[in-house]
Amino acid sequence: MNRSAKRWEETKNKLPMFFSILIVSAFFAFKANPEIKSDIVLPTSIAISNDNKKLFVGDKESGKIWVIDLKSEKVIKEIKLPFSPSSIKMLDESKLLAVGGGCDGKLVVLDNISGKILSTIEVGHTPEDIAIDRSTKIVYVCNQFTNDVSVIDLSGKKEIKRIPVQREPLSLALTPDQKYLFVTNQLPVGPSTNSIVSAEVSVISTVDKKLIKNIILPNGSTGLKDICISPDGKYAYLPHILAKFQLPTTQLDRGWMNTNVLSIIDVKAQKLFKTILLDDVDMGAANPWGIIVTNDGKYLCISHAGTHEVSVISRVALHEKLNNNYLNDPYYGNNDSGNVINDFIFLTDIRKRIKLKGNGPRLMATANNIIYIAEYFSGSIGIVNAGSQYVRARSVYLGDNSRRNIEQFGEMLFHDAALCFQKWQSCTSCHPDGRTDGLNWDLLNDGIGNPKNVKSLLYAHKTPPVMSTGVRDRAETAVRSGINHIQFAIRPEKDALAIDEYLRSLQPVESPFLVKGKKTLSAIKGEKLFFSEKTNCGTCHPKPLYTDLKMYDVNTHAHKDFTINSIGEYVPQVQFDNPSLVELWRTAPYMHDGRYVTVKEIITQGDNADTHNMRLKLSGDEIEDLVAYLMSI
Repeated sequence: MNRSAKRWEETKNKLPMFFSILIVSAFFAFKANPEIKSDIVLPTSIAISNDNKKLFVGDKESGKIWVIDLKSEKVIKEIKLPFSPSSIKMLDESKLLAVGGGCDGKLVVLDNISGKILSTIEVGHTPEDIAIDRSTKIVYVCNQFTNDVSVIDLSGKKEIKRIPVQREPLSLALTPDQKYLFVTNQLPVGPSTNSIVSAEVSVISTVDKKLIKNIILPNGSTGLKDICISPDGKYAYLPHILAKFQLPTTQLDRGWMNTNVLSIIDVKAQKLFKTILLDDVDMGAANPWGIIVTNDGKYLCISHAGTHEVSVISRVALHEKLNNNYLNDPYYGNNDSGNVINDFIFLTDIRKRIKLKGNGPRLMATANNIIYIAEYFSGSIGIVNAGSQYVRARSVYLGDNSRRNIEQFGEMLFHDAALCFQKWQSCTSCHPDGRTDGLNWDLLNDGIGNPKNVKSLLYAHKTPPVMSTGVRDRAETAVRSGINHIQFAIRPEKDALAIDEYLRSLQPVESPFLVKGKKTLSAIKGEKLFFSEKTNCGTCHPKPLYTDLKMYDVNTHAHKDFTINSIGEYVPQVQFDNPSLVELWRTAPYMHDGRYVTVKEIITQGDNADTHNMRLKLSGDEIEDLVAYLMSI
């Protein structure tokens, strides 16, 4: 074959991919055109006025609060905020609270009639939820990336204390007597090599303003987004993912990889009571997000962000069933470490799964047994009558999200369990916000029996190869392999292309270890050490991506680390992909198997042959400086 013919053959083989990209680019071109006015609305939070006449909806895209008249279901006002609101709550008849601002977290008090900001109070990094002690006018705000809860004195208009909790707190719930504050932490702490890895619920005494307990949930619990407490104060309810990370990812049937559950906490005893499956035997209820109890206490409602549904559960029947049939039955578990009722038909006769019109339901509010749901990706508010015998959902649209660009389309697909066989999970089930769930999974791409820690997808498309063992040549290959081998699905190429673009659009979040966006003196010293001959860290982790894109044996492999060579033989795996250190502060636990909880452990523990071990090279102060720099990247 001559050179021209060979070149044609190579070009011809690339044509299908070329035309796929061309078609998808053309399909989305008009949506990405900057001259076209964006009508995108991304509802994230929701609240109802005390007289049940108005609905307040926080919009991440525009940084507005939409005010909707519930009788006409029309927008009657727009309140502009200086940030994208992550949570809004009614303070009283005339005032509204909102939080947001990312690394410059703020709580604002608004006049909900005029929309005027009455006061602004600084809080932590990425505030996510608000709880109000109406007896004392003390407000609590959970801060996702400083891993704490701000205690706000509204009278003095200032933060008076920070209470450390666990990892990435996202929601708060006060008991009716205002004595205890329950805090959900999205991710587990501790090494992922442990036999039990679970996110926890923190309990704070509002009297002492102290953390008094962390309640451990069943093994594999992650993705804790929301929590509510029953009107009688007896139980706290929280939906979440229950990952079966100790199993190889060989199938999806019957929740083999991920199940989706409701955990119930005994408030008085401050311990887990029971955990119940929300899935059906052949249909997952992926990515449970918001939860609320109707005002009369009759119904427990849960939004499923991955399957675009709402579960409406008879709360009275739920507890009757638990007490009468399951409480003391050893088959369903009756121990503090588990308490999981592994029964796919447990909710069959007491729960309705209601398909919503909108896409991506998240937080909810209720009035008179009507449930209002923030439908994130469709830019709408879902409306469901929980008390109706024949429940049907409808939606009120605030924008035209059909005009989304390719990155936004990819983000929607990334969160959509419709891509998955039987809707058990979505990409975000293991990669919340495109990052890590803190678990080790046995993905079979390098053999079976050697699980690896979930990696952040930030900059994955810029830092090939991917996966801990570098088995995928680039992120594009990994995205398509994930759809095929983790979602067990075959999807059109345009879906994978859109997910690629969404992941490329991810930007690093500013480190909470910076002070007003700048490195501390200790971090500045650490930066000099990082790039010095004394440590040589910068040789393998050069700026700007902090990786040289190579594979290394850094003497951290274990006896269980192996892979399959080109002729199908199992051989020891000694080299691992050199990861980017961008957002290192966010990606614990560390190393390919998640053995280290902190960055300091990486450079002070392990065998002396470990390339990262600096304890013999550096003084104690130098180690602290190096850690400070690494956590600032």
